[in-house]
Amino acid sequence: MGRPSLLLPLCSSVSLLGGLTFGYELAVISGALLPLQLDFGLSCSEQELLVGSLLLGALLASLVGGFLIDRYGRKQAILGSNLVLLASSLSLGLASSLTWLVLGRSVAGFAISLSSMACCIYVSELVGPRQRGVLVSLYEAGLTVGILLSYALSYALAGAPWGWRHMFGWAAAPALLQSLSLLFLPAGAGEAVAHKDLIPLQGGEATKLGLGRPRYSFLDLFRARDNMRGRTTVGLGLVLFQQLTGQPNVLCYASTIFRSVGFRGGSSAVLASVGLGAVKVAATLTALGLVDRAGRRALLLAGCALMALSVSGIGLVSFAVPMDSGPSCLATPNATRLAGLPGDASLPKGLAPPLLPTTNQSPGRPVLSTSEKTKPHHGAGDPAGPPLAALSIAPPAPPAPASEHALLHWTALVCMMVFVSAFSFGFGPVTWLVLSEIYPMEIRGRAFAFCNSFNWAANLFISLSFLDLIGAIGLSWTFLLYGLTAVFGLGFIYLFVPETKGQSLAEIDQQFQKRWFALSFGHRQSSTGVQYSRIEVSAAP
Repeated sequence: MGRPSLLLPLCSSVSLLGGLTFGYELAVISGALLPLQLDFGLSCSEQELLVGSLLLGALLASLVGGFLIDRYGRKQAILGSNLVLLASSLSLGLASSLTWLVLGRSVAGFAISLSSMACCIYVSELVGPRQRGVLVSLYEAGLTVGILLSYALSYALAGAPWGWRHMFGWAAAPALLQSLSLLFLPAGAGEAVAHKDLIPLQGGEATKLGLGRPRYSFLDLFRARDNMRGRTTVGLGLVLFQQLTGQPNVLCYASTIFRSVGFRGGSSAVLASVGLGAVKVAATLTALGLVDRAGRRALLLAGCALMALSVSGIGLVSFAVPMDSGPSCLATPNATRLAGLPGDASLPKGLAPPLLPTTNQSPGRPVLSTSEKTKPHHGAGDPAGPPLAALSIAPPAPPAPASEHALLHWTALVCMMVFVSAFSFGFGPVTWLVLSEIYPMEIRGRAFAFCNSFNWAANLFISLSFLDLIGAIGLSWTFLLYGLTAVFGLGFIYLFVPETKGQSLAEIDQQFQKRWFALSFGHRQSSTGVQYSRIEVSAAP
């Protein structure tokens, strides 16, 4: 028999472990890619296929996952996705060909995308208004920790025989722990009421299940009924501005950006992976403490404003310093980095893997030394392991810039840190929290998945267009364009995004039905409508 006092810790573990699994699976390819290239002789196009296969699986899950979540329930969707992830980890660990690797990564992408959506919805429905913000945002914190954990494990296993097999296999560990936590939790708010579990009921939402609750079809998302069209506008606006502000590129090309403004050699990789990772963790933890105090709307406004200023600062700095060539084909494409996903993933929601050196004669392509091509060595400043020493650079790296540019270099570094921090306490966690709150329970899974599909698609578009955009207008104007987009995002948040802090899901639903523009939405709120019922939580047999 479970104890009521364990319920919130169990919900916390489900959210945290779900994010950790997502972050680890996203970032593990950055450490495994070069060993795979050496073992299987992968060409650049084959590496892109391997990395992009995760995105293909995730896109598929975002298209069909919502129907699975609404049809079979949130808990069953998470357990099912964990089972699929275990199968993919086994497939990747035993893979002997590129075909099996691509298949395994595609299945893993499907599993983590489905799990991320179901996890945020499940936790938001199960806990009360005063805990919902923190517990759902724990997913983003877990995602960030998962990324850093994958870097650490990749570094530890880099010199081990077939180390990449162990890297992929360890993704199953947090998924198994999450499944164990779920066994002691109810299937959802309806079961919590029926069994009288210790669940803060969502302002009467759970008690109304089956008692005249409306039914919604997928097409209702685009209709005026219950202001569903307005809710969809809010959801799509958040996920699109989350990506169109350039977040995937700023993170995943951070190493290249640092080199472009004067940071040379291995230091750029260290700054991109370790420095930005630490900043991202600290900012995400700050969001956990503020999301139920300052509110969702305040964090989004502050974060978007800081993103606009900082990314514009990077653009202005790059006017004064020369730009290096872009990332190599061996670098992990940022289609795998979704910050805050479910996202943002951020990926979400992710951090930049160390990028490989390139030549000025052939931008974007590394120069492989044929005598060292098959022999990995440990390279300084590469948190993912030995890959860097397997490459030679021709011609030698440009000399360090003049000392008068030192202030600009540090300005760019500060702007980068501010950008990462602003995303990590704004768009990163809050986008998915708001999406889990604004839709009625009956269509919440399909609505969340629909918005999530646009998140993945926009991430892919921004990722693939980055180098072309730089070629067309230059690095400086590219980041200034991202800054302008963030300004538009700031206006969108101010006009359309409601404050849902401290409100039950039923109260949020009622207020959305009454109004479209929500400038004062949620400011008059209280917790008096929140009902609590003490009960015994029974463990699943």
